[in-house]
Amino acid sequence: MQNDVYVSITGLQVRRVWDVPSFWSHAIKSMVQARNAPGNISADARTISGVHHTLSVWTDEDAMRAYLTAGPHLEAMRLFPRNATGKVVGYLAAQAPDWSEVPAIWLERGRVG
Repeated sequence: MQNDVYVSITGLQVRRVWDVPSFWSHAIKSMVQARNAPGNISADARTISGVHHTLSVWTDEDAMRAYLTAGPHLEAMRLFPRNATGKVVGYLAAQAPDWSEVPAIWLERGRVG
């Protein structure tokens, strides 16, 4: 029997061109934080059709929430309303989705973050 993992998908779009440097600075710091966070199994990012997506996989939702509410990611979330728009989705699954599935999952199940 396979254990479930917690999957988190985000999709963000930068509001204005002058917000791009700040967005990427926070995105890079947040990705480094995610990859080193306790309970993280994997974390990756891709830009698909102009949307900056992240796909992270966690041992459980508590591990993801601990990452979410600390360090560089917390700072990024505080700045988010000013420089980006987007949606997030998190759910338990037997395994992570393939990147080809990420945009559809995000569109169908995402909620404004």
